[in-house]
Formats: sequence, structure tokens, C-alpha cells
Amino acid sequence: MQTSDQTKLTRGLKSRHIELIAIGGAIGVGLFLGSAKVIQNAGPGLILGYAVGGLVIFFIMRALGELLLYRPVAGSFVMYADEFVGPFAGFATGWSYWFTWVVTGMAELTAIGVYVGYWLPALPQWITVLAALVVLYGANMLAVRVFGEMEFWFALIKVAMIVMLIVGGLAVILFHVGDLGATAGFSNLWSHGGFLPFGILGVLLTFQMVMFGFQGVELIGVTAGEAENPEVVLPRATNSIIYRILIFYIGALTVIMSLVPWNQLDPRMSPFVLVFNRIGIPGAADIVNLVVITAAMSSCNSGLYSTGRMLHALSEIGQAPLALGAINRRNLPAAAITVSAALMLVGVLLNFLVPDQVFIWVTSIALIGTLWTWAIIMLAHRGYKKAVHAGRAHGVSFRMPGAPLANWLVVGFLIVVAALLSIEPGMRV
Repeated sequence: MQTSDQTKLTRGLKSRHIELIAIGGAIGVGLFLGSAKVIQNAGPGLILGYAVGGLVIFFIMRALGELLLYRPVAGSFVMYADEFVGPFAGFATGWSYWFTWVVTGMAELTAIGVYVGYWLPALPQWITVLAALVVLYGANMLAVRVFGEMEFWFALIKVAMIVMLIVGGLAVILFHVGDLGATAGFSNLWSHGGFLPFGILGVLLTFQMVMFGFQGVELIGVTAGEAENPEVVLPRATNSIIYRILIFYIGALTVIMSLVPWNQLDPRMSPFVLVFNRIGIPGAADIVNLVVITAAMSSCNSGLYSTGRMLHALSEIGQAPLALGAINRRNLPAAAITVSAALMLVGVLLNFLVPDQVFIWVTSIALIGTLWTWAIIMLAHRGYKKAVHAGRAHGVSFRMPGAPLANWLVVGFLIVVAALLSIEPGMRV
């Protein structure tokens, strides 16, 4: 189970690839498009939602990092669930994670269609979605090192844009420059109905999009089987992702709502596009729109990568058809990638039939699979720690703090998020 996976897939991903793949997977639709909708539900309280969500992600990533050092293989969640929770848990985790990323790919493709509509409102949304899927499928059929390099630059572009927004926004706020200078200020965070204009309930109702936004950080677990020097690369990547993502999410949202009061943001438009428009930089909105399309392409690209590796891993342990474990001459799980891309065509159909509802539908459905995966990581970590104490598994130096209490608190939080999904009618699907 261990050796065949590692000998078939090439360890061609460097540390910078893995760090940016995980960051790229987590910074996408949730921040660039989803935040516009949830800001209207929570106001500045959304920042508190991301802070709480980020703390939960910290424990999940540390638990995953400890398991990855114990055994760095592709499709890691399946292997850990199978070994430390039970065979059915491995089966359910592998297939639900695969399904989650197929559906997430649909969400990212939908976002691409929405953003292209900013320039070409007359172009049917489904045509853009289909074109993007064809391009990304072709990219994923290249060598893994080429995929890693492309994803590195995809992710770097959107990280650079967020940094530009934060630095430029702080200049406007602190030195009152530009068109927004007169009204911009951190006081906008509490001057329009308070920091929590809808109370704690408003913050609770943001957790669906907040946690969906963090989906993708666990991609490190999928890349483990193709990482160079996993013992060095994985702990470094795990630690760095957490603080970088918190800076990007909390920093960007704080600056956005300080520049433009939350109740003046258009829920139908990316807050990044709106803010750069209001700052008055010529052509900035078009530049931001292009970068945001790149962000969605990047996240969907990571999704195609992960679904291919997950199907391959399931085939390796006999929980998927053997044909899906086939490796082509480029050392890629070509059959698994092709099947995943083919199912993402359902997203094209949904964009044709229900273009206005498709985004909230697919994000709600995708989050259930992600919550399950994160919960299984915490339960598998608990089982691993028991195995170490009993002498059935070897311990590692990289550990999650707060075990076992943190394991149960995180699982409890994830159950609460799942329950909250049923409150909002649009998400109940």
C-alpha cells in the first residue's frame, strides 16, 4: 500500500511548489467572490469569523502535518483513515474528498464565468465555463513538475494582488491619499451599526463561506506522495500556510471595509474590483478582474490535481476500479484525472440551466465533504496518538498542541458548522 504509490508517482514537487499549491487552493472563490455576499450578513464581524475559522484550521493543519511526517504518501487522508479509524472511514473519506473537489471545481469554474461576464455580459456563462475546463484539463495532463510550476505562478499572482491591496489600502487610510482618502479610516469598521451589526448570529451564519474559503489547505496531504524531501518540506509548508492565509484573509478584509463601509459594498461584485475602482486607479478594476479569474483558475487547477491523486490512491487500496490507478508515461494518473474532469462537465450544465443559483448550491454541497475530511483528520490523529502510546506506530518530532482536547473541540466546531448550513434556505440544498 505504501511502496507502490511512491514508486509510481514522481517526487517532482519542490517546497515552493507545495507551499504555493496549498495557498493557491485556499485563496480563491471564498475570498474574491464569496466574501462580497457574506459581508452583507455579518458586516465587519466577518473578520471575527475568519479569525475563529483560522484558529480551527491551525489545529487541523498541525494534526495533518504530524500524520504526514509519520507516512508521507499521496492520498494521505484515505491511508490514515483506513489505518487509524477503520476501513469504511478510509472508503468514505476518499470518495467524499474526491466528490468535494469535483463540486468545488464547478464552483471555481462558475466564478470564472461570472468574472468574464464583467467584460462580456452578453456571452453565455456556460461557454466560458466549458472553455476554462478544457484548458485546465490539458494543463493537468502535463508532467507534475510543470503543473507545480504553473500553479506556483498562478498562486503568486493572486498573493501579489492581495499584498498590493493591503499596502495600497493602508497608504490611503493612513495618509488620506486619492479619492477615498477623505472617507477611509479604520473607524468604518465600527461606525456603521457597530462591529457586529447583526450580532453573534450574523457571524455564525458566515461560517459556511468562511470555512469554504479555507478549503484547500489540506492539499498538502495530497501532494505528499510527490514532494521532494517530505521530512523537511512538509512541516515548513504546514507552519507557513496558516499565518500567511490569516494575513491574506483578515488583512485584506480589514483594509477593504476600512476603505469602503461594509454597507456600501455591492454583494454582486467582487469587493476587490469595487475598491480598486473607488480608489481611482485607471484600469485597476480590469487588472483585478483578470487576477481574480487567474485565482479561480488556480483553485480549480488544484482541484483537478487532487481529484486525480485521490482516485489513484483509492484504486491502490482496492476501493476504486483498478483502471483508475493506471499511470501514463508521464507518471500521471491520467485515467483518474480524465474521469474527474468529465464529471466537472455537470458544472457546465448547471451554468446553462441555473446560472444564478449554481454558486451557492455547489459551495454548500462541497463544504459538507470538506467538513467530513477535516473531522476525519482529527479522528485519525487521535487514533495515531493512541497507536504511538501503545507502541504500534512511531512518533515524530512535529506535533499538534493541545491533544486530545483540541481534537474533540475541532470536531465539535465542524459539527456546528454543518448544522448551521441548514438554517440558511439557499444553503439547505
